Amino acid sequence: MTAERIEHRACFGGWQDVYRHESEVLGCEMTVGVYLPPQAEQGPCPVLYWLSGLTCTEQNFITKAGAQRYAAEHGIILVAPDTSPRGDAVADADGYDLGKGAGFYLNATREPWARHYRMYDYIVEELPAWVEADPAASDVRAISGHSMGGHGALTIALKNPGRYRSVSAFSPIVAPSQVPWGQKAFAAYLGDDQEAWQQYDATALVVDAKERLPLLIDQGGADEFLDNQLRPQLLQAACEAAGHPLELRIQPGYDHSYYFISSFIGEHIAHHAKAMR
Repeated sequence: MTAERIEHRACFGGWQDVYRHESEVLGCEMTVGVYLPPQAEQGPCPVLYWLSGLTCTEQNFITKAGAQRYAAEHGIILVAPDTSPRGDAVADADGYDLGKGAGFYLNATREPWARHYRMYDYIVEELPAWVEADPAASDVRAISGHSMGGHGALTIALKNPGRYRSVSAFSPIVAPSQVPWGQKAFAAYLGDDQEAWQQYDATALVVDAKERLPLLIDQGGADEFLDNQLRPQLLQAACEAAGHPLELRIQPGYDHSYYFISSFIGEHIAHHAKAMR
């Protein structure tokens, strides 16, 4: 995969870049933010993949989270891709919760989505292969995300034992099969087969997880989507039943926004840094 650097900005002693590349997996052009900490000049650094939520691009995280300060402190590369395939040839839908900006980090099997909506393969295979071809990056990985991206981080980590050293999430959609956002997306992308839905549902995946990678989740107590779309208690119950480690922190007063993420991103990056030493 060849890429063109379209942004290059000095940041906390390192560089915040944005690349544009043609994705073979998605069949379209994609953009991805990459932060290289100052330590990358001395040798390979571990990589934290960040998956953003509905309506986001790579820009939301790199401009709002304030994560570069902590990545520079710990010597971690941050990789923040777009949330869906893009372009005139890519299928879309009315509303913000399906189509462009709403890839849900799965491999769609239904038309018109199957041709381009293969974000799972993009995140797990194609993107890391490109990142790790650079001598600045090691193959030591962690994954995190917010909302729809929190769902993606949890499910990808659970489905790929041994691939990631750590996983965390902010306000994740933990049970997409049981909430409106996930039900709408899964029905469109995967059809009516409930078994296919379970392959992208963290509450189902923890039951048979082959690796007991601890799950760290921060959830805002004043999140407007808490009761109808996020429902972290469903994952808590599933983890308790399966004996799967989970640290669920309800943060009073915080909502679903990047004000919340920026308040705790330093703790999450420290959590990943410890695991990736």
